Amino acid sequence: MAEKQTTYPVLPLKNTVVYPQLAVPLAVGREKSLAAVEAAVEEGNDDDKVFITVAQRDPDTEEPSRQDLFDVGTLVTIRRMERGENGAQVLVQGMQRVRIGEAVQNEPYMRAGCTFLPELAGDGAEVDALVREILDTARKIAQVLDPTSGARVFHQLVESLKDPVLQVYRIASLASLEVDHQQKILEAETTLDLMRRMHSTLTHELQVSELRKEIATQAQSDMEQQQKEHVLRTQKRAIEQALGEESPEAAEAAELRRRLEEADLPELVREEAERECKRMERMSANAADFQVARTYLELILELPWKVSTGDDLDLKKAHEILDEDHFGLEDVKERILEFLAVMKMNPEAKAPILCFVGPPGVGKTSLGQSIARAIGRKFERLSLGGLHDEAELRGHRRTYIGAMPGRILQAVRRAGANNPLIMLDEVDKLGRDFRGDPTAALMEILDPSQNFEFRDNYLNLPFDLSKVFFITTANSLETIPRALLDRMELLELSGYSHAEKLQIAKRYLTPRQRKEAGLDETQFQVGDDVLMHIIQRYTREAGVRELERTIGRLARKVTRRILEDEQPPKVDDKSLTELLGPERFFPEKARRDMPPGVAAGLAWTEAGGDVLYVEAALVQKDEKVILTGHLGDVMQESARAARSHIWSAARKLGIDPDTISNNGVHIHVPAGAVPKDGPSAGVTMATALTSAYTGLPVRNDIAMTGEITLSGLVLPVGGIKEKILAAHRAGIRTIIMPRENEHDLKKLPDQARDEMQFILVDQVDEVLENAIPGLAKLSPLTGPTQAKV
Repeated sequence: MAEKQTTYPVLPLKNTVVYPQLAVPLAVGREKSLAAVEAAVEEGNDDDKVFITVAQRDPDTEEPSRQDLFDVGTLVTIRRMERGENGAQVLVQGMQRVRIGEAVQNEPYMRAGCTFLPELAGDGAEVDALVREILDTARKIAQVLDPTSGARVFHQLVESLKDPVLQVYRIASLASLEVDHQQKILEAETTLDLMRRMHSTLTHELQVSELRKEIATQAQSDMEQQQKEHVLRTQKRAIEQALGEESPEAAEAAELRRRLEEADLPELVREEAERECKRMERMSANAADFQVARTYLELILELPWKVSTGDDLDLKKAHEILDEDHFGLEDVKERILEFLAVMKMNPEAKAPILCFVGPPGVGKTSLGQSIARAIGRKFERLSLGGLHDEAELRGHRRTYIGAMPGRILQAVRRAGANNPLIMLDEVDKLGRDFRGDPTAALMEILDPSQNFEFRDNYLNLPFDLSKVFFITTANSLETIPRALLDRMELLELSGYSHAEKLQIAKRYLTPRQRKEAGLDETQFQVGDDVLMHIIQRYTREAGVRELERTIGRLARKVTRRILEDEQPPKVDDKSLTELLGPERFFPEKARRDMPPGVAAGLAWTEAGGDVLYVEAALVQKDEKVILTGHLGDVMQESARAARSHIWSAARKLGIDPDTISNNGVHIHVPAGAVPKDGPSAGVTMATALTSAYTGLPVRNDIAMTGEITLSGLVLPVGGIKEKILAAHRAGIRTIIMPRENEHDLKKLPDQARDEMQFILVDQVDEVLENAIPGLAKLSPLTGPTQAKV
């Protein structure tokens, strides 16, 4: 057919490409498409009803324009047409490839001109080789898709054709290729280009077909294996039933049923356990919930619902055990004995909830173990440091994979009794984040009015925790919520004095470290003077952990010397430096010469008490008040309050008010790298300022503590025991302290209380009279008492 330019109706196709010489059935449903077919029928005669078919670039376009169609299509003729309610079924046969021009009409259907493209012809060695490869590849694809009849169908549809071009077109129409690949084959300009495009496309399709077959075969194999296992298990159960034997799953369920019948459970718990057991017996052992139900029932059966350990209520024996394990700590021991006395009189009394507060190393955790041993209860310890998930305490719901009961119920299950002693260590170091606040869960656990029916999320049944003896420990109360503190009875464990540390080292630490090092008493003997030297010069702490480590290091040194020299070295003050190295700490001694403006105060630290010297000096007027020494806000306010009080009472104290107004003051507290804060240095600052203004020195054998007010009152402070012991270590024997702290003197060791003198005061004036001897000789200045500020 010669090239010529004419116009024809255009039928856009969504997912199909029609090739020359091939018959293709088309389903025509769109309004414009039906109009194009009808126009071709009306314009043509019985043998020549032609129009153009062309594929759309995007199959989803419902109303395609000329730009939405490819440029190359096929001129086709209608062989048969059947109209229906939803469109028409048209059988067309391709005639020749055409290149479509611009559309000359868009309504009611598209009409466009076209140029006829030449038919593909020509052959050669490469074309013949490609044709054979294409036929071989297509045959393999047919066999992969249909192993039984694929080769026969391929022979009928493809190999029966003699024209290579027609064979390629037929393969392209049968291979379910994407529209883009079909279009590229239609647009091939030469026979060689056509063969190359078809060979590349079929090679890719063969790989995809083989991979799909491999996946389908594997899936079929897995399914057959599962069916085989199911049949075998069914047959196995039938054989076991015929032989009168039970399967492991049935035996396990029967064992749980037997344990459930024998268990002494509350009625509500028994009903839930019966329901869960029946549910498990109906399940297959392969069901996901089978193991969940089994684990849940085992938890119910292992929890001590009605199992308790008998309390040893012998007060004398309990006292001996507590004294045997710990030295001192009389307040705590007294509280435990009170609890035992109450339990002896009223066995139904609820267990107390105690909170041991104190610095590290004072024996809070080990004290819990001793209490459990003294009263004859099981002991369980839970470390709460860094815990930030509420579910760790309450448990996870059983709907989650890997769900477990909370730590509280796990501890009770391990104890095997519903009245153990559970120690919640480091309660002040609980975290909180988006997963919840563990302290909120503790409020229920530690509340006697709520914990008698504690519901763990995993168990979801009420469990009585009211008989559990809870003890919590903390280093500080600042991070514990007030609502949680309200549920606990606080017992403070202050630091040990040097005398107490000496006794602890003699009774507990030295024998334990001697045993650890494999020595006997003849090989490792440490005298009291050596232990005291270690306490004073090699450790500085409230507890005894560092002291025990130091004694352990000393024992290891001795062990090595024995093995090397076969002679145990003598451990005394002179050999300590050789064995332990140079001394680490040098306690501040009482200053012999106290210049005016210097006063000794007492401070509390986490490592115990300390002597703190406050220095005051007059400076230029413009400087007003200078504060140095890493002082906190409260301590700075105390300094300003002390200066204001002295200024207001200047004439009464024999101080010229002009001396204060015409001079600034610099207050410094040594050890500037150490942060300091608190109100207890108020009287010390007032004394140092008065000494600086009067030029009179403060007594060098006296130290003081107390908070002051602008009106001159001295208010009580904390940490009295630690502060007085620090003064005793420094050689200071006279202490000025608030009168309201007199009751704290009872907590002092007898040795310190007998060797020291205590001056109890209510007013700053009393402090100054006792601390600055020459102040009484100054006659009060005449004039108004209240100075002008």
